[in-house]
Amino acid sequence: MKNFHWYFFILFYSIFFIWYSNLSGPLNDEEIDSFMKVISERSGNDEQNIQRLRKFMEEDDGKDFFMVNFLDYNESPETMPATGKGASSSNLMNYYMEYMYPEMFKRASHPIFFSEVFFPAMDIVSADGMEEWDNVAFVRYRSRKDMLEIGLNPIFDERHLYKIEALEKTIAIPVETPLLNDLRLILFFLLLTLGLVIDRIRA
Repeated sequence: MKNFHWYFFILFYSIFFIWYSNLSGPLNDEEIDSFMKVISERSGNDEQNIQRLRKFMEEDDGKDFFMVNFLDYNESPETMPATGKGASSSNLMNYYMEYMYPEMFKRASHPIFFSEVFFPAMDIVSADGMEEWDNVAFVRYRSRKDMLEIGLNPIFDERHLYKIEALEKTIAIPVETPLLNDLRLILFFLLLTLGLVIDRIRA
């Protein structure tokens, strides 16, 4: 079949687009109430955190976003049950990510950038103690709902303890996803270009 590659590209892209896109829209009131019930049970009296998460959900636009993570590792983590004596902070983080990676991938969420910091922060304003960091990571989430489903899974609580022990400090900031970094757009033009090249070769 002369145009078989186009049918294949269209099918492949359609499957990818459905998987990679949040087609359910923003969180609705029922979903927010359900998440808030779990959050309230776990957060105890931390009213500030509860209200911050409620605002995060109520302002949901249904779009994907990046979580920008600054990580400063603990050089002498305490012994944790699953990783045992002498485990490094990297070992603890790996144990945490053993849960995170599969849960993220099936929700089309994934790291897009990870790098070591080679020098202390060069511009600090009213942020004492924020000079030193070990790594910076950008993580793409398909939606706020996906991130909440991952974080509110009971397994997350146990694994998250290992992340806490692995880090001296951390900051996680949600930011909007730039259009030019959208993998759907990149894949579309890649497949389009590849299809046109195949047509050219066969002409």
